[in-house]
Amino acid sequence: MAWKNEMTISTIDNSQRTAAKVAGWSGLLTFSIVVFGNYVLLNPLIVPGNAAATAQNIVAHQTQLRITVVCFLTYSLGVVVLLTALYVVLKPVNPGLALVGALFRFVFALLWLLAPLNLLGALRLLSNANYLQAFEPDRLQALARLHLGANFDAYYVGLPFFGLAATVCAWLWLKSSYIPKGLAIFGVISSAWCVVCAFIFLIFPHFNKVVNDYAFDTPMALFELIVSFWLLFKGLKPTAPDQSHALAL
Repeated sequence: MAWKNEMTISTIDNSQRTAAKVAGWSGLLTFSIVVFGNYVLLNPLIVPGNAAATAQNIVAHQTQLRITVVCFLTYSLGVVVLLTALYVVLKPVNPGLALVGALFRFVFALLWLLAPLNLLGALRLLSNANYLQAFEPDRLQALARLHLGANFDAYYVGLPFFGLAATVCAWLWLKSSYIPKGLAIFGVISSAWCVVCAFIFLIFPHFNKVVNDYAFDTPMALFELIVSFWLLFKGLKPTAPDQSHALAL
């Protein structure tokens, strides 16, 4: 049975090769889209410590915020495409673990949908609708800022699922030898590190003063980016049949 599994890994079919290309493209595109939406479109609108100025920016740049909503929705869709492609690629290695990794990433994609809902909620609070006249402007501005801040919470609630998905996939990459083993080992370590940091941060919210929150997920994100480039330009690297037989013995 072990020999048959190794032979399955050593033989890569066309569906896996196609899925690898899809995973490469979707990994790169989703990363680009979420970075553009968050850092180019959304963050410039937010004035730290000033809800009124943030509200003024939102009202003055509503289209920019709505484009951010579309970017975040596209990102969630891209994550679903990515997890499907990765499942197809990694299923021959271990169907159960491949499914677990896909489900963890799917939960992350669902939680990410809270971000566009929060943005639309902030827009609604600042829309000057008649039913909002019962509230003072400063309270509406504070509530709108609260909605924007909820994106931070939504991401860090979803981050453990993202990290667990990446850890499972990195382990399967390591077992398969589809990518360089050194890269796969880096993926296991960086993804597990992200999971640990995310859970600690949820329990101790000042943990990011000890370890910068960008350090939680940056190594894992780097791993996923490198894998995306590898799949796109190098493709899957099958295990040599004699190596597969040696592993089975």
